[in-house]
Amino acid sequence: MVNKVPKYMELVNWVKEKIKSKELKSGDKLYSENQLSSMFSMSRQTVRHGISILEQQGIVERIQGSGTYICNKPKAPKAKTMNIAVVTTYVDRYIFPNVIKEMEKVISDAGYFTQIAFTYNTLVRESTILSKFLESNNVDGIIIEPTKSGLPNPNIKLYEEIMDRGIPMLFINSYYPDLPLPHVAMDDRKAGLMAVNHLIEAGHTKIAGIFKADDRQGHFRYSGFMKGLIDAGLSFNDDNIIWIDTEDTNHMVDNEGRILNRIKGCTACVCYNDEVAVPIVEMCKRNNISVPDDLSIVSIDDSDLAAYCEVPLTSVAYPITKLGKKAAQNLLRLIEDSSFDGNHDFSPTLSIRNSVKRVAGVKESN
Repeated sequence: MVNKVPKYMELVNWVKEKIKSKELKSGDKLYSENQLSSMFSMSRQTVRHGISILEQQGIVERIQGSGTYICNKPKAPKAKTMNIAVVTTYVDRYIFPNVIKEMEKVISDAGYFTQIAFTYNTLVRESTILSKFLESNNVDGIIIEPTKSGLPNPNIKLYEEIMDRGIPMLFINSYYPDLPLPHVAMDDRKAGLMAVNHLIEAGHTKIAGIFKADDRQGHFRYSGFMKGLIDAGLSFNDDNIIWIDTEDTNHMVDNEGRILNRIKGCTACVCYNDEVAVPIVEMCKRNNISVPDDLSIVSIDDSDLAAYCEVPLTSVAYPITKLGKKAAQNLLRLIEDSSFDGNHDFSPTLSIRNSVKRVAGVKESN
């Protein structure tokens, strides 16, 4: 499979070709960011990233208030620190310890040390961590999970400063659409589609959904969920879609009345992840709603929570081992080759357990 060239590398390669053909010479002024953005049909952030790569390589220099000029004086490679930062929303809970373990093994085998930090999915901590990277300037690359990626992010400028320094970055699980950076993730649209299709195949037609509003994964899983309903010709009701945020997931019991009211009349529910699904099972038990007899549930992530839930949950499996390894491998490639396309989306699989009831008269599909 041939690797696709990242968008910003189109600009980098174009400048190098112009220098090689002598159409651009040392001292020549490069087109403005706006002009390059129009010429290459790319965002200004992508243009800036390409120029940063050229600057790191000593091919151009930026003069404040004047513009960017060709200098073509290749710089000696920057001395490596042999440190790679791994930043996740959490470190010691849910699926994160195993993901970090897989990344750390690949990083260590390559001779690097791993610096671990976590944001608790809060923008303040993300800002603090990124600022420390800029102050210390002691990492060769960063693997980072976005914070509340479903919302506008005030820390984009900090990411752009890191990009300007030529430090490779790779997102896991999600990404910020405003930044031209690669990501390694599960295909969340397929995950949402797979979850709802399993319920549809079991004969359910009134299906609720609970999704996270502040993470892009929630938007994508909702998109897949809706596609499944529409493709099956099923009607949907906005009242049966419940949007929650990070803070809600820590206090699900506070939303019990709202959730139970919104799923009333449904025979099945797709939950954003296992951390959401387990409290839903507990809510149902407190309110004499049997899972799966009264309400079938399909979750996403297939964590230990799903396996050891009082009603073992059918859950779309998150590729913990593969994703951790792939993220580390791709960042290591980016450190050595900035033209490498580090994007990768894993197709999900389904782990079937005991939380889905087949509707009477519906035959199991082969």
